[in-house]
Amino acid sequence: MSRSVSEKARAVLREIGLTEYESRAYLSLLQTGGTTASQVSENTEVPYSKIYEVLNLLEKKGWIETRSGRPKLYYPKSPVEALEAARLRLEDRMEGWQKPVLEELQPLYDRREIREKPDVWILRGEFDAIAKLRDLVGNAESELMIAMPVLTESVVSAILPLLRSLVESKIKPFIMVSRNQGFDVDALSETGEVRLRDNMFGGGVIADGREAILILGEKKPSLIIWSDHLGLVRFAKGYFQHLWDTAEKV
Repeated sequence: MSRSVSEKARAVLREIGLTEYESRAYLSLLQTGGTTASQVSENTEVPYSKIYEVLNLLEKKGWIETRSGRPKLYYPKSPVEALEAARLRLEDRMEGWQKPVLEELQPLYDRREIREKPDVWILRGEFDAIAKLRDLVGNAESELMIAMPVLTESVVSAILPLLRSLVESKIKPFIMVSRNQGFDVDALSETGEVRLRDNMFGGGVIADGREAILILGEKKPSLIIWSDHLGLVRFAKGYFQHLWDTAEKV
């Protein structure tokens, strides 16, 4: 190939779902434009016995298109267009996965009499924390206590849409935020009752008084804990209530 492509770009193609042969063929077509299957095979060292299968799969996945003729020519689609097609296919698959997961697998997990799990989990990494946060808020039935000190942008971005989704529900959020930390207090007030404090060492979310996520640390979370241990959740709720009672009403 006349122009090199970074390993990062190649890795992205693999993550999206292209095989090594498919990635080679697509990258070759990006650089040569429309060409024949035999030429793609020669340019990429994909065996000729495999090249038609590879190109047919690329077309099915939305990365290339063909023009009939003798010989047939293969053309690359725009990478942006192909990526969007991949996203839409994934969304369709997610919708198909959702029903059996929610209706069959989740009830098995929720049957505590056959479920073994610890009362306390240490969450490793921000993505795990955000996933658990969404799960906790999504399963809340009546009450949420939320303490929001200085949080990373990704955590805040995960919390705010969840709060907005509760506006039409029967769940009553109590939201306590650090003063002068850039939170849109007016927007938060539309989702629940809001109070301000000068400082909070950490924060978290308590749902229905039965489970909690605790985020310890100030500028950067140093420890993230999830628990449904009754004693620990009661302690967290009591401490939140103490801070709440002495916080400034908005």
